[in-house]
Amino acid sequence: MTESSERAVEPDAGAATPGRTAAVPPPDPRPTRRHRFDRAALRADLRAAVPDATAALVVTALIYAWLYARVQSGTSATLAVMPFLADADTYWMYWLCQAFGWSALLWSWITLVLGLVRSSARPAPLRVPAARVERWHRTTSLTTMGLMFAHAFLFFAELVRDNGDELAWPGRLTSAFTDTFVPGGYTSGTGRLAILIGLLAFYLAVPLGLAYYLRRSTGGRTWRALHRFIVVVYVLSVWHTLLYGTNVWYDGTFRTLVWLLQLPVAALFLARLLAPARRGDRLGPPPRRTAPRHPFPYALPYALRLAARLAAAATLVVLLAVPATGRDGGRTPDGEATAPGVEPGTVWAGLAVLCVTVAITAYRTRPRATARTGTTSRTGEASRTGEASRTGEAAGPS
Repeated sequence: MTESSERAVEPDAGAATPGRTAAVPPPDPRPTRRHRFDRAALRADLRAAVPDATAALVVTALIYAWLYARVQSGTSATLAVMPFLADADTYWMYWLCQAFGWSALLWSWITLVLGLVRSSARPAPLRVPAARVERWHRTTSLTTMGLMFAHAFLFFAELVRDNGDELAWPGRLTSAFTDTFVPGGYTSGTGRLAILIGLLAFYLAVPLGLAYYLRRSTGGRTWRALHRFIVVVYVLSVWHTLLYGTNVWYDGTFRTLVWLLQLPVAALFLARLLAPARRGDRLGPPPRRTAPRHPFPYALPYALRLAARLAAAATLVVLLAVPATGRDGGRTPDGEATAPGVEPGTVWAGLAVLCVTVAITAYRTRPRATARTGTTSRTGEASRTGEASRTGEAAGPS
């Protein structure tokens, strides 16, 4: 056999021969593309939220039945404000909107309580694993967003049905959509402020609530920092209820109960600040691996954490004083309606400050580039976040 024929029958380098295994192809140098949005986790949480959402619908139905019974008996405080709503069968969408609003507020209360418990140092009697509390927090958060949307959509449907301006269908839909879903679009009475606040709460709840599923691209540190602003959403939701909920317009037991329900939230928030689960959130200076760049590296974080603790303590005192003094900001049935002390322009200015604060927070907590490779430390941070979650460290929502 000639040399050329020997080369012709020589087996391929990657082929399998007796006593020899096939060569493994070299790995693809191109990085595997990962979705920035964690769809798998969202799908899993949506499936886990089915029992929770079912319970929320049952509670909403019970609240609707209770509101309907009060209208039929003439004991609803809403009838003193809008007597025409006494026809509960005609205005059933309005009353169902009210029921979804109350269940949304209840579920947002539950979500915030679970988040505060998850991010605080767990007391000894709490036997529930931290991972389970975090899962409950995420599922109730998804349910809350659904309830908030149902609350707004039914208000939109009621405006379309009522059609007080007697518009044609295109104008009817456009007008109802503007009044319901465009911030500042509703320009009548107390709704100028109350609906604006409610819409801002809803539009802030969606990105802040779904920030968990973007942690691959933002990094765990940024996600945790942004997720803490969800407290603002809850405050806006309670403010919207006290300002526009016709069942709690007037002084009385029901309005006082809404105030009293904020006491556990304020107490848990203060406890979370005083004894956070994460070491880096404690009041003292966090450990540093490198030398500080300036002489007072901990002054600003220390001042902010101290101010937050003082503000939480002051809020708790105010919440205790409200039921004790009976001054809960409600109206009196025989007195004249007073205009809110805050104008929509003030709310817009506060929103601008909040957006700037969120942007600064996202910038300061962004994943940093490593010195040697020039790539972001996002993967390492994500792995640390996953490891913290497995070991029970508070890498979850605040």
